[in-house]
Amino acid sequence: MCALLVGLPDVNVIGVGDWPNWLRVVIETLGERPGCACGGVVHRHGIREVEFVDLPAFGRPTRLVWRKQRWRCTTCRRCWCDDDPEIATARCALTTRAARWSTLHVGRSGRAVSDPAHELGCGWHTVKDAVVAIGELLVDHPDRIGDVTALGLDETLFAKLGKYRTQSWSAPPGVPWPRRTPR
Repeated sequence: MCALLVGLPDVNVIGVGDWPNWLRVVIETLGERPGCACGGVVHRHGIREVEFVDLPAFGRPTRLVWRKQRWRCTTCRRCWCDDDPEIATARCALTTRAARWSTLHVGRSGRAVSDPAHELGCGWHTVKDAVVAIGELLVDHPDRIGDVTALGLDETLFAKLGKYRTQSWSAPPGVPWPRRTPR
């Protein structure tokens, strides 16, 4: 039942705790033992708990604590932790779904960054960093703008000229010049 609270595949919910300021959900990923690029034997090397800001649950701010398994290669002695971009991306304090939710509210709904930050129970900069990171991916996506079929130009103030600062306008061909009187 607790797995429905998290809503992520291949995740085991270890516990849910009620803290004074937020709800704390502890998870671990279910996965196979990874291999090393050098082909050496890999063994467990400890656990690292990483805390992320998650979407509110039951009307309370929530923290998702991911117990990342640390791995170590016996041949090349390289160490690394579990990584799953569906849970959270590297160097982001929000879970992926909380970052997308915040970006949707700030970008599409036009809310201030402080509003989702207040609902998530975190700082303004935490939400702003996530919105910028996801927003840049959305803006740079090649399918964001389709093929250009028409280009429209409106009349534009070109310059204010002369002693009386007469407005000189530029307009597309076929459009009559607007009549402006000097001020």
